[in-house]
Amino acid sequence: MHFGIIIIGDEILSGRREDKHLSKAIELLGARGLPLAYADYVGDSPDRITATLQRAFASGDVVFSFGGIGATPDDHTRQCAAAALQRPLLLHPEAKLLIQERMRALALEKGVPYEPERDDNKHRLNMGVFPEGAQIIPNPYNKIPGFSCTGAAEGAVHFVPGFPVMAHPMVEWVLDTYYAAHFRQDAWQENSLIVFGAMEATLTPLMEHIEQAHPVKVFSLPSVDHPEYGRHIELGVKGLPGAAEAAYREMVAALKAMDVPLGPEMVRK
Repeated sequence: MHFGIIIIGDEILSGRREDKHLSKAIELLGARGLPLAYADYVGDSPDRITATLQRAFASGDVVFSFGGIGATPDDHTRQCAAAALQRPLLLHPEAKLLIQERMRALALEKGVPYEPERDDNKHRLNMGVFPEGAQIIPNPYNKIPGFSCTGAAEGAVHFVPGFPVMAHPMVEWVLDTYYAAHFRQDAWQENSLIVFGAMEATLTPLMEHIEQAHPVKVFSLPSVDHPEYGRHIELGVKGLPGAAEAAYREMVAALKAMDVPLGPEMVRK
């Protein structure tokens, strides 16, 4: 199963707000032994959002979509999800109750009567209008829910707000509620080391051989101005622990045979 994220909003692409979702998604997935496969960024363009969601629903992947699920004119995600699925938008009954509960609590805090038929309160119910068949995602911060829609095979897209304080606990809830069977604390390991005085072109045949001989991915991370190591390449492999260790041993032996200077070794799980 592959996990991806979609981050929606002009404010991210313009730099008015810093994206905090990518690093947190990597952290939340990594804590459960799950790698993040990809991240898509898209502005507040309904056509682009719809096309991005169509790909997500067709992928069979588990995708988290951040942002654009409010009820202001620049929030398009709910409508685009419905268009991508070719389903109607409907007021979700449980979402309606949760939103009304939130509005009632706000009125109580302000010491004013709750008026459900007032125009602004009726408008707030639009935040509970989701594609037909959606399931809600509880919001522990203010009760205004997100929603999930299934796509191809085992895949689904889970829609949460753009506010990190709301979105990140909601992502954790989705992971722990629906995907606990996929958690693998031993599923991924990286073994790497620092290589001095070699060019990537020189190391490429070795990297290709390692990937052909072992069920791992090889990575090469060059640096020209590292404060400790200076110009170097971090060369490594990643995969299941046993496979990563076997591939790494062969890679190190080959590097020693090439007589290139080697630096510190690292293991990440």
